[in-house]
Order: sequence, then C-alpha cells, then structure tokens
Amino acid sequence: MFYKRALLMSCLALCIYSGCVVNPVTGKRELMLVAESNDIEIGQKYAPEITKELGGEIQDAALQSYINNVGQKIAAVCDSPDWEFHFAAVVDDSVNAFALPGGYIFITKGLLTKLQTEAQLAAILGHEIVHVVARDTANVMSREIGLNILLSAVTSEQTPETVTTVANLTKQIVGLSYSRKDERTADLGGLKYIAKAGYDPRGMLQTMQILQSLSEASTIDFFSTHPSPENRIGYINEEIQKKYSNTANPRIGKEDYQKNILNRLN
Repeated sequence: MFYKRALLMSCLALCIYSGCVVNPVTGKRELMLVAESNDIEIGQKYAPEITKELGGEIQDAALQSYINNVGQKIAAVCDSPDWEFHFAAVVDDSVNAFALPGGYIFITKGLLTKLQTEAQLAAILGHEIVHVVARDTANVMSREIGLNILLSAVTSEQTPETVTTVANLTKQIVGLSYSRKDERTADLGGLKYIAKAGYDPRGMLQTMQILQSLSEASTIDFFSTHPSPENRIGYINEEIQKKYSNTANPRIGKEDYQKNILNRLN
C-alpha cells in the first residue's frame, strides 16, 4: 500500500512539475515531456533532413499543391487550427507517411500510388495531423531519443561528426513507432477531421483495407511504424456506422486524384 501511494505521489509530482496538459484531440490531461515551442523547433530543424532521407520532394509543383490543398482543408478543422502545417510528397518508393512535431507531414510516392481517391489521401493526412495535434510525435521522439540530443545535434557546429550524428538521428526518427493507443486516437481523430472537412469518412476504412491487402501480399514499411490495419478496420467501421453513416454528399474525389496524382506519377 505504501509503495502504491508513493508511486501515485511521484506521478502526481511529475505531472505538476513536468507539465500535464490537455490533449486537444481527446480532451484528457496527459503528461507532456516537451514544450510546444520545442515541437516547432524540432520540426524546423529536422524537416530538411527527413526530406533528404526520403529521397527529396517529388519535383512536380502541381502535385505538391494538390496535396497541400487537401492537407490544409483538414488542418483548418483540426483541434489546433492555428498551427502552421506543411505537407510534402517525397520520392521514396516505400509505402509510408510520416509526421514531425510542429506540423511537418510527409507522404511517400509509394503510398500515393496505392491510393485511389482524394478521400483516401485525406484519411492519411488526417491521421498524421492528429499525431501532430495530440503531440504524439514530440513525446515519442523525446522519450526514445531525448530532447537535448535532438536539439543539440542540429545546433552544433557542422563537422563530419555532427553531420553523421544528425544523419543517424534522422534514420532513427523515421523508424519510430507510436503506441496502439496513439494510433487508435489518430485513426478516430482523423476520421472526425476528414468528415468535418467534407470528405467521405469511408476513405479511412478503404485506406485500411488497401493497406491490409498489401500486408497480405508482402511486407511494407508502413507496418514497421504503424500497427497492422487488421484490428483497426473493425473499430473504424463501427465509428463510421455510429457517427457518420448519414453524411450528406461527402467528397470522394476519385477523378481528381487520378488527374492530379496517379496520372502525374505514371
């Protein structure tokens, strides 16, 4: 009993002094290891490094503009609409999407070629936006790598050693994974965001079904940082039936996606 009480008091003290904040997505108070200003600093410092690690941006201004427009529609209805979000499609052929703290979101060419509609693209971007808004990205990076290491590496004098350190940290960042709880929050929060933005909520379900079919055919990078979609399909479908089954005239955008993404990548 004494041990449990001491543990509870320690957790309470940590919450008070380290900073428990309200998660905008869930509305619950959670321990946050990183100041919001650090989110932005980490994002600004590592976005160029992540871009390089993922092969650079796809050199197609119209394609990038289309993806950014979709992303900004969702960001406008998220729980932190005052944040500045940046969206980029990168050359990497792996099937993946990735978020940095501070609003930097990347989607790979490999994933773009597997999607079929704008609503499915919105689902991916909505999911990643939730990770930023809930500040999952900052927490997992701080917990797994360490805030001081992250910040000092990119502010140090550029030497061969620091360049190597940043490159190694970048590879580690790309490989970080979220908890199942965080992923569920991102799935359901992303579902809420895309519905508010006018997209077909079934785009989220269809995206998981596409990923599930890919997982049955081969191993893809998406599953090294995200849980398998098999168990996620059930609760996403249940949420759609409960809250979004009567959505009027939702945007699907199959033709626009074909024109602005698939035709330009083929």
